[in-house]
Amino acid sequence: MSFRLVYREDPGNPWFSWQYLRDNSETIIEALQEHILLTAQAVAIAAVVAIPLAVLAYWFRPLTGPILALSGVLYTIPSLALLAFVAPYVGTTNPASVLIALVLYALLLMIRNTLAGLNQVPAEARDAAQGMGYGRFGRLLRIDLPLALPGIITGVRLATVSTVALVTVGSLIGYGGLGDLILTGFRNNFYKAEIVTGTVLSVGLALVLDLVLAGLGRLLTPWLSRRAVR
Repeated sequence: MSFRLVYREDPGNPWFSWQYLRDNSETIIEALQEHILLTAQAVAIAAVVAIPLAVLAYWFRPLTGPILALSGVLYTIPSLALLAFVAPYVGTTNPASVLIALVLYALLLMIRNTLAGLNQVPAEARDAAQGMGYGRFGRLLRIDLPLALPGIITGVRLATVSTVALVTVGSLIGYGGLGDLILTGFRNNFYKAEIVTGTVLSVGLALVLDLVLAGLGRLLTPWLSRRAVR
């Protein structure tokens, strides 16, 4: 996505400029919205893929190593290299190329933490569910996943914060949300106000989303709060 920026004479090239914010408020909001959209889409798609993979690794232990190894290899690929590999197949100006790269990076964090949460389900809870006649899927939905929620939410939080940072790499093909502001600032004679605006908003967005997810986690796992009080 291309943004239209307005530049005016700003003596001294300050790190912060109200003038810049006023002249480019619509562009900044548009970049922020794109950043949030890409982050939300990537985390949602990664969750849909990662949680079933974690369940498979939980049910079939021999698959644990290969699943973690593959997601680990994908996570270690440099972001620029992964984007350069994906873009030619999807389209160098297609936002889907950025989305695919973001999803691949989020998989390891979600799979590892979801699997850790499932492995921490008490054995007595599993035995009780089996004694009550629950099958594998029934136990998964009624016992395993609810008790594994702390681990799942931790994975989602880590993946979200990581994704907010990685979205900026998409600015290389014009779909980097707030990263487009940062990159454009460097290209425009190191325009400090633009660089700082993109950077501060990226950090702020990561913090806000992390706090929101932490609050959601408390609402979904009230038993942890009661246990802490005791």
